Amino acid sequence: MDKTSRIKELVRLLNEASKAYYQQDTEIMSNFQYDALYDELVSLEKETGLILSNSPTVKVGYEVISELPKEAHPSPMLSLDKTKEVEALAAWLNDKKGVLSWKMDGLTVVLTYVDGQMVKAVTRGNGEIGEVITNNAKVFVNIPRSISYKGELTIRGEAVITYTEFERINATIMDAESKYKNPRNLCSGTVRQLNNEITASRNVSFFAFNMLDCGDEKVDATINSKFEFLKGLGFEVVEYMNCDASTISDAVKSFADKISTNDFPSDGLVLSFDDIAYGRSLGRTAKFPRNAIAFKWADEEAETILREVEWSPSRTGLINPVAIFDSVELEGTSVSRASIHNVSICKQLKLGIGDTIKVYKANMIIPQISENLTKSGNLDIPCSCPACGGETVLQNENDIETLYCPNQDCPAKSIKLFSHFVSRNAMNVDGMSEATLSKFIDMGYLVELYDLYRIDRYKDEIVKLEGFGVKSYENMINAIDQSRNTNLIRLIYGLGILNVGNATAKLIVKHFDYDVEKIITADASEFAQIEGIGQVIADTIVSYFADSNNVRILRELLKEVTLVKEEKTMEQDLAGKTFVITGSLNSFANREELKQLIEDRGGKVAGSVSAKTSYLINNDVESSSSKNKKAKSLGVPIISEEDFLKL
Repeated sequence: MDKTSRIKELVRLLNEASKAYYQQDTEIMSNFQYDALYDELVSLEKETGLILSNSPTVKVGYEVISELPKEAHPSPMLSLDKTKEVEALAAWLNDKKGVLSWKMDGLTVVLTYVDGQMVKAVTRGNGEIGEVITNNAKVFVNIPRSISYKGELTIRGEAVITYTEFERINATIMDAESKYKNPRNLCSGTVRQLNNEITASRNVSFFAFNMLDCGDEKVDATINSKFEFLKGLGFEVVEYMNCDASTISDAVKSFADKISTNDFPSDGLVLSFDDIAYGRSLGRTAKFPRNAIAFKWADEEAETILREVEWSPSRTGLINPVAIFDSVELEGTSVSRASIHNVSICKQLKLGIGDTIKVYKANMIIPQISENLTKSGNLDIPCSCPACGGETVLQNENDIETLYCPNQDCPAKSIKLFSHFVSRNAMNVDGMSEATLSKFIDMGYLVELYDLYRIDRYKDEIVKLEGFGVKSYENMINAIDQSRNTNLIRLIYGLGILNVGNATAKLIVKHFDYDVEKIITADASEFAQIEGIGQVIADTIVSYFADSNNVRILRELLKEVTLVKEEKTMEQDLAGKTFVITGSLNSFANREELKQLIEDRGGKVAGSVSAKTSYLINNDVESSSSKNKKAKSLGVPIISEEDFLKL
């Protein structure tokens, strides 16, 4: 392939990876692979002088896509140039003082405070335009809601979810396919939720790494003075260390030594000139500012031999490939397994059993395959499911191939489904392990979910099983009986409907006023009206209840449990009315607070205006927004908050 063709190919590959990462929160290649391709592109562009208009070397990012309002930043947020060489950092500093800090791996957020109150939070977006997430930022666990500074202050920082929180949240998701791949993806989705109740439940932290000038010459003079100023106002700032060319190597090593014990994700370091005026005097290139540079770890790699690819089925039928290789030491620990994610990556790497591969830990944490040196390509994609022996199916969605088992009676699906059903956020059957469930399924005691509540039919057999006895049996029955008093939210979540997590189940149940019959018979348009539920999830739910066997299982479960409904204490004077909320609010802290009031008084809140909408709430009644236009065309009254309160 000639150099021009290779440049075009690299631009295509890198742009596809960026689009998937920034717009869809998915990864189609590792950071290691991306960096290698990016560096190759930079080298070829320098050599040939050819730079395409859509090259990632001259673009900051993609336009964000969401239902959140967008807003321009007061000044562009540019990407940083990067290096993997400590010597390059020393040369970059020359004789100047520098500040080295973590480059956290989350979602960059810009906060604006006016007269001590946080009035706005906007994501980085594409560097020039971001998404407004003010309501979500107000529930970050460590952000000050008010500060002592009077005037306007703009602060930049990273929203992150710690590994502890990441593992806690993933532990509540029994299905491997539905688990979050990494803290960054979880944080990105959490920060951009339309319902900040979900954001609050996930304990997002914010670490400040910069602020725009505040007008105080002493504070605005250095990075150190800005950090100290922010700490004095109550913000947590990124960990940082002062350095110069002679100490930068020790400073980098000091940070590297902390990675294995850090509870937050990072993907490198940032080195800035401490003298802010000097840094600004250097200007910028077309893509990068010259006052700071990023350092990315030169990942420690090890060669090993691929011995096996394990294919692990989930309750949804997705079969996940996992590489098993000769154990190697990486970053101080022994590693012998790495997720490959999907069939497409297996094919890209041209994997084969016995291949010599290179492995590394992404960000020194997550084992990944970086390269296949022999590329035999002889890996067989299973034609039969490892759990049931049934024929597998290759599915292709968005150019990503995945392997599925379509057999509805696959035992792996049963084990994962029962495990999900008894989990803490579902029916919460204490002490019911996956091993016990697997044994009961194999013995034929558990076939459908409701069989769990009829397990006493097999008492005589169970007490004779290895590891069981009368006492163990009684403890199990007590735990099952305690789970019989539950609510519809837990039950709907426990059914294991694809893409219906605990928060979505709550939205559904509240929208349909705890009426299970309405949920079973609702059409997709009714589900899609619920804010936070899109058309894809709506179609999935309707498809689930269109299966008569699924409905039968639910009705049998309803015979075994007692559902407790939240008592309504407010007057139900909004019963039968449907509201849509748009624009900024004055009398309520956020839309969720107004939504809760409407629901508490018997009303419903939808995400879009339709003929069924009773009122559109918008303080800018004369706005020319799309929702106002649609409301006017349908004859839906547009009212302000004040008008609503008079109702």
